[in-house]
Amino acid sequence: MRFNYKFAGSSAVSHGSAGTAMQFAPDTLRQPTYFLGKLSQKIPFREAISALNAVVVSDLRFKPKDKSAYLEWLQTQEELLLGEHIATLVGDKEALEAKIKQLRTDIELIRKEENLLMNDYWNARRKYYNYLYESNKDAWYVLDPVITVHPDQVFFECFSKDESAYGKLACSYEVFKQIDNFCCGTTNVDYSTKLYNEFQKIRDYKDTELKVDPSGFEVQTSDEEAWKEVKIDLPDTWVRGFLQVSSAMTMPAQRFQLHPMDVYNICLQLRRHKETEGPRSLRWILKPGEPIRLVFEPWNHELLCPRSIFQGKQSQEIRLWGRRRLLMLERLIPVAHSFTVTLLGSGMPSFFEAQLGDMTFTLGLSGWTANDWSRAGNFDLLAPRSEVDSATKQLVFEALRENWLESTGSLAQRLELERETVAGALSAFVQAGRVIYDLTHQVWRVRELSRDPLSPEALRFASPREAEASVLLEADQVSELRIETAGKGQFITASVKDKNRTHRPELHIDGDQRLVRAICDCNFYQQNQLRQGPCAHMLAARMASNQVHSKVSDQ
Repeated sequence: MRFNYKFAGSSAVSHGSAGTAMQFAPDTLRQPTYFLGKLSQKIPFREAISALNAVVVSDLRFKPKDKSAYLEWLQTQEELLLGEHIATLVGDKEALEAKIKQLRTDIELIRKEENLLMNDYWNARRKYYNYLYESNKDAWYVLDPVITVHPDQVFFECFSKDESAYGKLACSYEVFKQIDNFCCGTTNVDYSTKLYNEFQKIRDYKDTELKVDPSGFEVQTSDEEAWKEVKIDLPDTWVRGFLQVSSAMTMPAQRFQLHPMDVYNICLQLRRHKETEGPRSLRWILKPGEPIRLVFEPWNHELLCPRSIFQGKQSQEIRLWGRRRLLMLERLIPVAHSFTVTLLGSGMPSFFEAQLGDMTFTLGLSGWTANDWSRAGNFDLLAPRSEVDSATKQLVFEALRENWLESTGSLAQRLELERETVAGALSAFVQAGRVIYDLTHQVWRVRELSRDPLSPEALRFASPREAEASVLLEADQVSELRIETAGKGQFITASVKDKNRTHRPELHIDGDQRLVRAICDCNFYQQNQLRQGPCAHMLAARMASNQVHSKVSDQ
């Protein structure tokens, strides 16, 4: 998937004796989006924007050791090793050993001569790579961050290099002591790596100005040479990952508070101990009215969080993997008031929100490091999947765009629509990259990920399982469908014939049309439970139930 950007110049930070000005160059090919304000909370902002950089550069994927040099050396030694072996089998052993010794001496002389001749080349190449890394480090990253200006806040979003961590910094307007001008919208900003070093120079005694430059949209054609065009081919995983994050935020989850000192102790434990074997999970032991406890495997070290009392009503034990990614929160500990933790379940994504007063930093982690967000479980399949016609979808989106942010209930009441209809429409726009769910404020926000809406057809099926479910439904392989009321939700059972076997999936849908529990007797579910999302038979049963609801509504 190709994204085109055109920046009016480059982002920059200028320092003076009286203040610091941070200017972000926006993408001029998008609708005008700009912001101009002076920071009042400078140190927390510096630490938060630095933590966002830690997310951008994070890459914890396994990197196998480079053995190419050893293999090359081994290849040069093959003949000599073979000769040594032959020498042990023939009679004239001394003559062969003398010849091998002479060959070794000749090879050493040739190698020294080669190093002498190639020395200038290797030095020049090393200097070039060092220069490239320092002067154009942005080439190492996939995409510039996305910045969104809303009536109540400005927020940055980004992905890590390994696409397993999502970062979001939301700054409410109370963070600024003066706001001169702004225009709501979303744009990609030219966010060079050099800015990180400049951010470290922000001080409390200097005025700091944050500027998404509106003049970038007013540059005349004669200044075309000052514009920087960027064309990036993005893997579909990056786009899918952004869509999955917001879908995962809407799922039922366990939320609780952590004191900053408890987060410090978690990071300290991770710094002091380096695991060399599995399991590498972090077990959260949650009991109502008791301090939260954590167990670090494989050592089974237990950490008590006396300042963090679990306020839930039910005891739970949840295991998370990829725990070293939590070290990205370290810089926020001194300036955070508290941390809100959202756990979706064992082996599923988690969210850590650092409450920084008028700012919130959100770190979203996939189920484990090697499983990036695009493969983290297809959580858009667990989101509301109501069939909503195009006119109603557009009505809901335009209503949301009027205020830029609103809750599901408020939109449903204002438009006089069913709550599940509104939720289904918003879920569709999440999958099109036009809406994001705000986990902190529990509202939907307009955030158009790309200049042009993502093609629904290109992203029609979130996974091969959803495509398989659609085929099963169209082939009339779903029978014995039963839909029972279960509280505010529904309990769905069905028989789904797949090849020579018949499966009997059972689904529990809550009042917001979210899949909260499900079982099936197929091999996919037995191996993965819901950690990889629902199986094709669950999806087929749910699609069939949606068709029934649509027919009833038409009547």
